Amino acid sequence: MVDFEDAELINANNLKAALEAIFLVAESPLSVVNLATALERPAAEVKTAIESLAAEYDEANGGEGRGFELREIGGGWRFYVRETFDWAVRLFIARENPAKLSQAALETLAVIAYRQPITRGQIASIRAVNVDGVVRTLLSRGLITEVYSDQETGAVHFGTTELMLQQLGINSIEDLPKISPLLPDNNDDLNAL
Repeated sequence: MVDFEDAELINANNLKAALEAIFLVAESPLSVVNLATALERPAAEVKTAIESLAAEYDEANGGEGRGFELREIGGGWRFYVRETFDWAVRLFIARENPAKLSQAALETLAVIAYRQPITRGQIASIRAVNVDGVVRTLLSRGLITEVYSDQETGAVHFGTTELMLQQLGINSIEDLPKISPLLPDNNDDLNAL
């Protein structure tokens, strides 16, 4: 059972640490309003604390920043790997003991490969299942990446990576086999694939 009495302990002195703890477990960007509500602190105070954390991470290591950054995406905040340290994550993933992908992961990867850039919602609509966990797995293995975020909706669009191409032994997405011969005739919009 959760002890909500601890919420009374959150104050200006430990607000940044509390935010860091939440960001570590967050699966999607969190809005200032949601964080302020959860921590029972004024939104302006939470926003100031978040901006202070982001600046601290950016200024660390003599201005080179930490290996991660606190980034505002789609109206919310979340930890991301700093772009200049993508190489370290790729090395780690490449040397990690490769495990086989599940059927769900393979299906999701195929949808992304053939329909990129594509949002998580579009993938879920095509597969007719929740794909959040599978997308996280594919991201963590470096097989897909966030291509861009829609300015209006905040939806993240995903695409495949060079690592995925290497794993398949192909040079580009155009080298993927055509799937149109495997589709029923009534899917004209997919026959181009």
